[in-house]
Amino acid sequence: MNLDEPHPELERRLSAGLLDVLIRAGLVLALVMLCYAIFSPFVSLMAWSMILAVTLYPAHQKLARRMGERQGLAATLLVLAGIVLVVAPTSLLMGLMGDSVHNFVIRLRDHTLQIPAPWPSVAEWPIVGGKVHDLWTRAHADLPAFLQGVQPTIADLSLKVLAVVASLGGSALLFLFSFIIAGIIMAFGRSGDRAMTAIFIRLSGSASGAELAKLCTATIRAVALGVLGVALIQAIATGLVLLLANVPFAGVLTAIVLILGIAQIPALLVSLPAIGWIWSTGTYSTGAAVTYTVLLLVCGMLDNVLKPLLLGRGVDAPMPVILLGALGGMATHGIIGMFVGATFLALGYQIFMRWVHTDPAAPIVPVESEAPAATELPEIAVPR
Repeated sequence: MNLDEPHPELERRLSAGLLDVLIRAGLVLALVMLCYAIFSPFVSLMAWSMILAVTLYPAHQKLARRMGERQGLAATLLVLAGIVLVVAPTSLLMGLMGDSVHNFVIRLRDHTLQIPAPWPSVAEWPIVGGKVHDLWTRAHADLPAFLQGVQPTIADLSLKVLAVVASLGGSALLFLFSFIIAGIIMAFGRSGDRAMTAIFIRLSGSASGAELAKLCTATIRAVALGVLGVALIQAIATGLVLLLANVPFAGVLTAIVLILGIAQIPALLVSLPAIGWIWSTGTYSTGAAVTYTVLLLVCGMLDNVLKPLLLGRGVDAPMPVILLGALGGMATHGIIGMFVGATFLALGYQIFMRWVHTDPAAPIVPVESEAPAATELPEIAVPR
Protein backbone atom coordinates (compact mmCIF):
# COMPACT_ATOMS: atom_id res chain seq x y z
CA MET A 1 0.00 0.00 0.00
CA ASN A 2 1.35 3.42 -0.99
CA LEU A 3 1.36 5.74 2.03
CA ASP A 4 1.45 8.84 -0.19
CA GLU A 5 -2.00 8.08 -1.60
CA PRO A 6 -4.98 9.13 0.62
CA HIS A 7 -7.06 6.35 2.05
CA PRO A 8 -10.54 6.33 0.47
CA GLU A 9 -12.33 5.66 3.77
CA LEU A 10 -10.41 8.41 5.59
CA GLU A 11 -11.09 10.82 2.75
CA ARG A 12 -14.79 10.01 2.87
CA ARG A 13 -14.96 10.55 6.63
CA LEU A 14 -13.10 13.85 6.43
CA SER A 15 -15.38 15.08 3.66
CA ALA A 16 -18.49 14.04 5.55
CA GLY A 17 -17.22 15.68 8.75
CA LEU A 18 -16.36 18.91 6.95
CA LEU A 19 -19.75 18.97 5.24
CA ASP A 20 -21.46 18.39 8.59
CA VAL A 21 -19.54 21.30 10.18
CA LEU A 22 -20.38 23.64 7.28
CA ILE A 23 -24.07 22.74 7.42
CA ARG A 24 -24.20 23.31 11.18
CA ALA A 25 -22.33 26.62 10.88
CA GLY A 26 -24.70 27.72 8.11
CA LEU A 27 -27.75 26.86 10.19
CA VAL A 28 -26.33 28.72 13.21
CA LEU A 29 -25.54 31.76 11.03
CA ALA A 30 -29.04 31.70 9.55
CA LEU A 31 -30.54 31.46 13.04
CA VAL A 32 -28.43 34.41 14.24
CA MET A 33 -29.42 36.52 11.24
CA LEU A 34 -33.09 35.66 11.73
CA CYS A 35 -32.94 36.53 15.43
CA TYR A 36 -31.23 39.84 14.64
CA ALA A 37 -33.80 40.70 11.98
CA ILE A 38 -36.58 40.09 14.50
CA PHE A 39 -34.85 41.96 17.34
CA SER A 40 -33.35 44.86 15.34
CA PRO A 41 -36.39 47.19 15.68
CA PHE A 42 -35.96 47.01 19.46
CA VAL A 43 -32.19 47.46 19.69
CA SER A 44 -32.32 51.14 20.64
CA LEU A 45 -35.23 50.57 23.01
CA MET A 46 -33.52 47.73 24.86
CA ALA A 47 -30.14 49.46 24.92
CA TRP A 48 -31.60 52.60 26.48
CA SER A 49 -33.67 50.48 28.88
CA MET A 50 -30.53 48.68 30.02
CA ILE A 51 -28.72 52.00 30.52
CA LEU A 52 -31.58 53.33 32.62
CA ALA A 53 -31.86 50.11 34.61
CA VAL A 54 -28.14 49.93 35.36
CA THR A 55 -28.04 53.63 36.30
CA LEU A 56 -31.09 53.56 38.58
CA TYR A 57 -30.50 50.12 40.11
CA PRO A 58 -28.66 51.37 43.26
CA ALA A 59 -31.53 53.77 43.99
CA HIS A 60 -33.98 50.93 43.33
CA GLN A 61 -32.22 48.68 45.82
CA LYS A 62 -32.26 51.36 48.54
CA LEU A 63 -35.97 51.90 47.98
CA ALA A 64 -36.66 48.15 47.97
CA ARG A 65 -34.87 47.67 51.30
CA ARG A 66 -37.02 50.37 52.88
CA MET A 67 -40.13 48.63 51.52
CA GLY A 68 -39.28 45.20 52.85
CA GLU A 69 -37.49 43.85 49.73
CA ARG A 70 -40.55 44.33 47.54
CA GLN A 71 -38.65 44.60 44.26
CA GLY A 72 -41.65 44.98 41.96
CA LEU A 73 -43.31 47.74 43.98
CA ALA A 74 -40.04 49.64 44.31
CA ALA A 75 -39.48 49.46 40.55
CA THR A 76 -43.03 50.66 39.88
CA LEU A 77 -42.65 53.68 42.16
CA LEU A 78 -39.27 54.54 40.64
CA VAL A 79 -40.68 54.36 37.10
CA LEU A 80 -43.63 56.58 38.02
CA ALA A 81 -41.27 59.10 39.62
CA GLY A 82 -39.08 59.05 36.51
CA ILE A 83 -42.07 59.63 34.24
CA VAL A 84 -43.22 62.60 36.32
CA LEU A 85 -39.81 64.18 36.82
CA VAL A 86 -38.03 63.37 33.55
CA VAL A 87 -40.25 61.94 30.81
CA ALA A 88 -43.09 64.46 31.08
CA PRO A 89 -40.87 67.59 30.99
CA THR A 90 -38.73 66.08 28.24
CA SER A 91 -41.79 65.27 26.13
CA LEU A 92 -43.10 68.78 26.70
CA LEU A 93 -39.82 70.33 25.60
CA MET A 94 -39.58 68.03 22.57
CA GLY A 95 -43.09 69.02 21.53
CA LEU A 96 -42.24 72.67 22.07
CA MET A 97 -39.12 72.30 19.99
CA GLY A 98 -41.05 70.65 17.19
CA ASP A 99 -43.71 73.36 17.22
CA SER A 100 -41.10 76.12 17.24
CA VAL A 101 -39.16 74.70 14.32
CA HIS A 102 -42.32 73.88 12.36
CA ASN A 103 -43.75 77.38 12.82
CA PHE A 104 -40.42 78.91 11.86
CA VAL A 105 -40.30 76.91 8.63
CA ILE A 106 -43.92 77.82 7.78
CA ARG A 107 -43.35 81.54 8.44
CA LEU A 108 -40.15 81.39 6.43
CA ARG A 109 -41.93 79.73 3.51
CA ASP A 110 -44.92 82.11 3.58
CA HIS A 111 -42.71 85.22 3.93
CA THR A 112 -44.45 86.24 7.17
CA LEU A 113 -41.32 86.12 9.31
CA GLN A 114 -40.20 89.52 10.58
CA ILE A 115 -36.55 90.03 11.43
CA PRO A 116 -35.91 92.80 14.00
CA ALA A 117 -33.41 95.54 13.25
CA PRO A 118 -29.83 94.78 14.30
CA TRP A 119 -28.37 96.39 17.37
CA PRO A 120 -25.78 99.10 16.66
CA SER A 121 -23.28 97.27 18.84
CA VAL A 122 -23.27 94.30 16.45
CA ALA A 123 -21.13 96.25 13.98
CA GLU A 124 -18.49 96.64 16.69
CA TRP A 125 -18.00 92.89 17.13
CA PRO A 126 -14.43 91.87 16.33
CA ILE A 127 -13.67 90.27 12.94
CA VAL A 128 -17.25 89.33 11.95
CA GLY A 129 -19.18 92.33 13.26
CA GLY A 130 -19.40 94.29 10.00
CA LYS A 131 -20.44 91.30 7.89
CA VAL A 132 -23.03 90.12 10.42
CA HIS A 133 -24.48 93.63 10.71
CA ASP A 134 -24.74 93.92 6.93
CA LEU A 135 -26.48 90.55 6.50
CA TRP A 136 -28.81 91.30 9.43
CA THR A 137 -29.73 94.69 7.96
CA ARG A 138 -30.51 93.17 4.55
CA ALA A 139 -32.68 90.48 6.17
CA HIS A 140 -34.54 93.14 8.18
CA ALA A 141 -35.11 95.43 5.18
CA ASP A 142 -36.28 92.82 2.64
CA LEU A 143 -36.37 89.25 3.91
CA PRO A 144 -37.84 87.64 0.73
CA ALA A 145 -35.10 89.17 -1.44
CA PHE A 146 -32.49 88.08 1.08
CA LEU A 147 -33.82 84.51 1.08
CA GLN A 148 -33.72 84.26 -2.70
CA GLY A 149 -29.94 84.42 -2.58
CA VAL A 150 -29.78 81.48 -0.20
CA GLN A 151 -32.80 79.57 -1.53
CA PRO A 152 -31.01 76.23 -2.22
CA THR A 153 -29.53 76.20 1.27
CA ILE A 154 -32.85 77.09 2.87
CA ALA A 155 -34.64 74.34 0.93
CA ASP A 156 -32.19 71.65 2.01
CA LEU A 157 -32.23 72.90 5.57
CA SER A 158 -36.04 72.92 5.66
CA LEU A 159 -36.21 69.28 4.57
CA LYS A 160 -33.74 68.22 7.22
CA VAL A 161 -35.47 70.23 9.92
CA LEU A 162 -38.87 68.79 9.06
CA ALA A 163 -37.41 65.28 9.20
CA VAL A 164 -36.05 66.01 12.68
CA VAL A 165 -39.40 67.38 13.80
CA ALA A 166 -41.19 64.28 12.51
CA SER A 167 -38.88 62.03 14.57
CA LEU A 168 -39.43 63.89 17.84
CA GLY A 169 -42.76 62.21 18.59
CA GLY A 170 -41.30 58.76 18.12
CA SER A 171 -38.34 59.66 20.31
CA ALA A 172 -40.66 60.78 23.11
CA LEU A 173 -42.59 57.49 22.97
CA LEU A 174 -39.35 55.53 22.88
CA PHE A 175 -38.17 57.41 25.95
CA LEU A 176 -41.38 56.55 27.79
CA PHE A 177 -41.31 52.83 26.92
CA SER A 178 -37.62 52.69 27.89
CA PHE A 179 -38.50 53.79 31.41
CA ILE A 180 -41.22 51.15 31.67
CA ILE A 181 -38.97 48.33 30.44
CA ALA A 182 -36.17 49.56 32.73
CA GLY A 183 -38.57 49.11 35.65
CA ILE A 184 -39.24 45.50 34.63
CA ILE A 185 -35.50 44.86 34.35
CA MET A 186 -34.87 46.34 37.81
CA ALA A 187 -37.64 44.19 39.33
CA PHE A 188 -35.65 41.11 38.23
CA GLY A 189 -32.27 42.78 38.70
CA ARG A 190 -30.63 40.12 40.87
CA SER A 191 -31.23 37.26 38.46
CA GLY A 192 -30.26 39.55 35.57
CA ASP A 193 -26.99 40.43 37.30
CA ARG A 194 -26.16 36.76 37.76
CA ALA A 195 -27.00 36.05 34.13
CA MET A 196 -24.86 38.90 32.78
CA THR A 197 -21.94 37.89 35.00
CA ALA A 198 -22.25 34.32 33.71
CA ILE A 199 -22.24 35.61 30.12
CA PHE A 200 -19.08 37.66 30.71
CA ILE A 201 -17.40 34.69 32.41
CA ARG A 202 -18.32 32.50 29.44
CA LEU A 203 -16.90 35.07 27.01
CA SER A 204 -13.70 36.07 28.78
CA GLY A 205 -13.07 33.30 31.29
CA SER A 206 -13.61 32.99 35.00
CA ALA A 207 -10.50 35.02 35.83
CA SER A 208 -11.70 38.34 34.40
CA GLY A 209 -15.38 37.80 33.59
CA ALA A 210 -16.81 39.14 36.84
CA GLU A 211 -14.38 42.06 36.88
CA LEU A 212 -15.26 42.96 33.29
CA ALA A 213 -18.97 42.91 34.14
CA LYS A 214 -18.35 45.30 37.04
CA LEU A 215 -16.29 47.53 34.74
CA CYS A 216 -19.14 47.75 32.24
CA THR A 217 -21.66 48.57 34.97
CA ALA A 218 -19.44 51.25 36.52
CA THR A 219 -18.77 52.86 33.14
CA ILE A 220 -22.44 53.04 32.21
CA ARG A 221 -23.32 54.63 35.55
CA ALA A 222 -20.45 57.11 35.40
CA VAL A 223 -21.31 58.28 31.89
CA ALA A 224 -25.07 58.31 32.41
CA LEU A 225 -25.00 60.15 35.74
CA GLY A 226 -21.89 62.26 35.44
CA VAL A 227 -22.23 63.53 31.87
CA LEU A 228 -25.55 62.70 30.27
CA GLY A 229 -27.61 63.01 33.44
CA VAL A 230 -26.19 66.43 34.28
CA ALA A 231 -26.69 67.61 30.70
CA LEU A 232 -30.30 66.38 30.66
CA ILE A 233 -31.17 67.96 34.03
CA GLN A 234 -29.59 71.25 33.02
CA ALA A 235 -31.36 71.26 29.65
CA ILE A 236 -34.77 70.53 31.23
CA ALA A 237 -34.32 73.27 33.85
CA THR A 238 -33.16 75.82 31.29
CA GLY A 239 -35.94 74.88 28.88
CA LEU A 240 -38.63 75.28 31.51
CA VAL A 241 -37.34 78.75 32.43
CA LEU A 242 -37.21 79.76 28.77
CA LEU A 243 -40.76 78.47 28.37
CA LEU A 244 -41.99 80.45 31.37
CA ALA A 245 -40.22 83.57 30.11
CA ASN A 246 -41.83 83.10 26.67
CA VAL A 247 -38.45 83.29 24.93
CA PRO A 248 -38.73 82.49 21.18
CA PHE A 249 -37.51 79.07 20.01
CA ALA A 250 -37.25 77.76 23.56
CA GLY A 251 -37.24 74.16 22.33
CA VAL A 252 -34.36 74.75 19.93
CA LEU A 253 -32.37 76.54 22.63
CA THR A 254 -33.04 73.62 25.01
CA ALA A 255 -31.62 71.15 22.49
CA ILE A 256 -28.55 73.37 22.12
CA VAL A 257 -28.09 73.41 25.92
CA LEU A 258 -28.29 69.60 25.93
CA ILE A 259 -25.62 69.26 23.25
CA LEU A 260 -23.40 71.81 24.98
CA GLY A 261 -23.75 69.92 28.26
CA ILE A 262 -22.64 66.66 26.64
CA ALA A 263 -19.71 68.44 25.00
CA GLN A 264 -18.76 69.91 28.42
CA ILE A 265 -19.28 73.48 27.16
CA PRO A 266 -20.91 75.99 29.56
CA ALA A 267 -24.65 76.45 29.06
CA LEU A 268 -24.16 80.17 29.71
CA LEU A 269 -23.53 80.46 25.97
CA VAL A 270 -27.31 80.09 25.63
CA SER A 271 -28.43 81.63 28.91
CA LEU A 272 -26.61 84.95 28.48
CA PRO A 273 -28.06 85.74 25.00
CA ALA A 274 -31.52 84.83 26.32
CA ILE A 275 -31.01 87.24 29.23
CA GLY A 276 -29.92 89.94 26.78
CA TRP A 277 -33.05 89.34 24.71
CA ILE A 278 -35.28 89.63 27.81
CA TRP A 279 -33.79 93.01 28.76
CA SER A 280 -33.67 94.37 25.19
CA THR A 281 -37.32 93.74 24.26
CA GLY A 282 -38.75 96.09 26.88
CA THR A 283 -41.87 93.93 27.30
CA TYR A 284 -40.94 92.62 30.76
CA SER A 285 -41.32 94.45 34.04
CA THR A 286 -38.18 95.00 36.09
CA GLY A 287 -39.18 92.37 38.63
CA ALA A 288 -39.92 89.75 36.00
CA ALA A 289 -36.72 90.49 34.09
CA VAL A 290 -34.63 90.20 37.27
CA THR A 291 -36.37 86.94 38.22
CA TYR A 292 -35.80 85.34 34.83
CA THR A 293 -32.21 86.59 34.78
CA VAL A 294 -31.46 84.97 38.14
CA LEU A 295 -33.14 81.69 37.12
CA LEU A 296 -31.27 81.53 33.80
CA LEU A 297 -27.95 82.24 35.52
CA VAL A 298 -28.63 79.50 38.08
CA CYS A 299 -29.57 77.03 35.31
CA GLY A 300 -26.50 78.02 33.31
CA MET A 301 -24.21 77.20 36.25
CA LEU A 302 -26.19 74.17 37.46
CA ASP A 303 -23.59 71.73 36.13
CA ASN A 304 -20.96 73.15 38.49
CA VAL A 305 -23.08 71.95 41.42
CA LEU A 306 -24.33 68.65 39.99
CA LYS A 307 -21.07 67.31 38.57
CA PRO A 308 -19.29 66.95 41.94
CA LEU A 309 -22.38 65.17 43.29
CA LEU A 310 -23.05 62.81 40.36
CA LEU A 311 -19.76 62.44 38.56
CA GLY A 312 -17.80 61.15 41.57
CA ARG A 313 -14.27 60.35 40.50
CA GLY A 314 -14.99 61.33 36.92
CA VAL A 315 -15.23 59.50 33.64
CA ASP A 316 -12.09 57.79 32.37
CA ALA A 317 -13.14 58.23 28.76
CA PRO A 318 -12.03 61.58 27.26
CA MET A 319 -14.64 64.18 26.41
CA PRO A 320 -14.03 63.89 22.61
CA VAL A 321 -15.00 60.21 22.79
CA ILE A 322 -18.24 61.06 24.58
CA LEU A 323 -19.00 63.91 22.17
CA LEU A 324 -18.39 61.77 19.07
CA GLY A 325 -20.57 59.01 20.49
CA ALA A 326 -23.36 61.47 21.24
CA LEU A 327 -23.28 63.12 17.82
CA GLY A 328 -22.95 59.80 15.98
CA GLY A 329 -25.78 58.26 17.96
CA MET A 330 -27.99 61.30 17.33
CA ALA A 331 -27.28 61.09 13.60
CA THR A 332 -28.28 57.43 13.43
CA HIS A 333 -31.00 57.02 16.06
CA GLY A 334 -32.28 60.51 16.89
CA ILE A 335 -32.46 62.05 20.33
CA ILE A 336 -32.35 58.74 22.23
CA GLY A 337 -29.34 57.66 20.17
CA MET A 338 -27.45 60.62 21.62
CA PHE A 339 -27.43 58.91 25.01
CA VAL A 340 -26.97 55.38 23.69
CA GLY A 341 -24.09 56.34 21.39
CA ALA A 342 -22.16 58.26 24.04
CA THR A 343 -22.54 55.51 26.63
CA PHE A 344 -21.55 52.62 24.39
CA LEU A 345 -18.63 54.43 22.78
CA ALA A 346 -17.28 55.30 26.23
CA LEU A 347 -17.81 51.69 27.28
CA GLY A 348 -15.95 50.43 24.22
CA TYR A 349 -13.11 52.84 24.93
CA GLN A 350 -12.85 51.54 28.50
CA ILE A 351 -12.73 47.90 27.42
CA PHE A 352 -10.20 48.65 24.67
CA MET A 353 -7.90 50.56 27.03
CA ARG A 354 -8.16 47.72 29.52
CA TRP A 355 -6.95 45.35 26.81
CA VAL A 356 -4.14 47.74 25.86
CA HIS A 357 -2.81 47.94 29.42
CA THR A 358 -2.99 44.18 29.96
CA ASP A 359 0.42 42.59 29.42
CA PRO A 360 0.05 38.93 28.41
CA ALA A 361 3.79 38.37 29.04
CA ALA A 362 3.57 39.45 32.69
CA PRO A 363 4.65 36.71 35.11
CA ILE A 364 1.89 34.93 36.95
CA VAL A 365 2.21 35.34 40.70
CA PRO A 366 0.77 32.32 42.51
CA VAL A 367 -1.61 33.06 45.34
CA GLU A 368 -0.56 31.24 48.49
CA SER A 369 -3.45 30.04 50.58
CA GLU A 370 -2.92 29.45 54.26
CA ALA A 371 -3.58 25.92 55.39
CA PRO A 372 -6.29 25.59 58.05
CA ALA A 373 -5.19 24.78 61.57
CA ALA A 374 -5.36 21.21 62.70
CA THR A 375 -7.94 22.01 65.33
CA GLU A 376 -10.27 23.71 62.85
CA LEU A 377 -13.11 21.70 61.40
CA PRO A 378 -14.13 22.12 57.77
CA GLU A 379 -17.04 24.47 57.27
CA ILE A 380 -20.30 22.76 56.43
CA ALA A 381 -22.75 24.62 54.24
CA VAL A 382 -26.14 24.62 55.92
CA PRO A 383 -29.09 25.09 53.59
CA ARG A 384 -31.23 28.12 54.40
